[in-house]
Amino acid sequence: MSRTTTALVVSEIGGPFELRQVQLDSIRPDEALVEIHATGVCHTDLSSAEGKLPGAPGAVLGHEGGGVVLEIGSEVNSVSAGDKVLLSFSHCETCPPCLSGHPAYCHSFNDRNFGGRRPDGTAAFLSLDGKGPLFSTFFGQSTFARHTLVHKSCLVKVPPETDLALMAPLGCGIQTGAGAVMNTLGVTEGSSLAVFGVGSVGVSAVIAGKARGAKTIIAVDLQPSRLELAKRVGATHTILGSEEVVAKIREICPPVGVDYALDCTGNTKVIVDMIDSLGTRGRGATAGAPGFGSKISVDVMQHLTYGKEYVGCCEGDSLPSKFMPNLMDMHKKGELPLEELVSFYDMKNFETAIEDSKTGRALKAVLKW
Repeated sequence: MSRTTTALVVSEIGGPFELRQVQLDSIRPDEALVEIHATGVCHTDLSSAEGKLPGAPGAVLGHEGGGVVLEIGSEVNSVSAGDKVLLSFSHCETCPPCLSGHPAYCHSFNDRNFGGRRPDGTAAFLSLDGKGPLFSTFFGQSTFARHTLVHKSCLVKVPPETDLALMAPLGCGIQTGAGAVMNTLGVTEGSSLAVFGVGSVGVSAVIAGKARGAKTIIAVDLQPSRLELAKRVGATHTILGSEEVVAKIREICPPVGVDYALDCTGNTKVIVDMIDSLGTRGRGATAGAPGFGSKISVDVMQHLTYGKEYVGCCEGDSLPSKFMPNLMDMHKKGELPLEELVSFYDMKNFETAIEDSKTGRALKAVLKW
């Protein structure tokens, strides 16, 4: 049975968000109907709204949701009605990466998460003004809505006492940064780590580096306030992005550079600096999304003679059903100070939340219904 609900809709690419009444389609067997209590605002949402990443007019975005299950389809067995859930990215659950515990590299990841349609080609949200289907099922969830239909692969059941607003960003930004350090890079105790861009993803990486016992953690950013936060949560050194970053990193970690490095900006110039900052047998990764078609040049002889590695990192190479509860445990132990990262906004103040996300006033904005 379909229902009417309220959603934050982008009517045209590059246009403003607006709260509108929309129609929610009937639930499918592989979906759950979830009442959203809170959702993080991610730069991926904003990039899709602006056309830098896949999107379309009439889009219901949002992919860091937390809410309560109202109804489940016949194929959903991980949750029941009344359960609190956090939501993460959708994946097919049947391809080799999914079956081997690496669903962030699902063979249909981009189609499923950026495609704007369910696997059967239908839309989860429909316009009330007679203009047809809306671009929805974003990352399998489209949580910029009071109620939404969520693919079963996105659902992570959490304890009844969970603060959904505080934990909502675990679904993408926090797990991407922490997972990049713990899963993709495999940062080891006593090692050195440089993090380029310390927004919510980068700060999460700094926190994870500290949890892993890295001896030297260097934060790089253009905003002094973010560098101050990075230092509070674990960075041992900070560098302004306007300085000679690679030279300074080599001064801190002579003679060549760091053991591990992570780019969270998606800026191709910064990515080159990140690779150049790697020391002997250093391993670097990109977690920031520059958009499809972006390219960089790599000095092959430097890679060869120093044994460097450069890899991609999607969603922190995490298995959300396992990794998100681990992050919650870290928070419980005082190792993941989410309170330092999150700013809360009522949904009716969405314009302020989005502007604060763009300017950096909010490291991680969370919208609450």
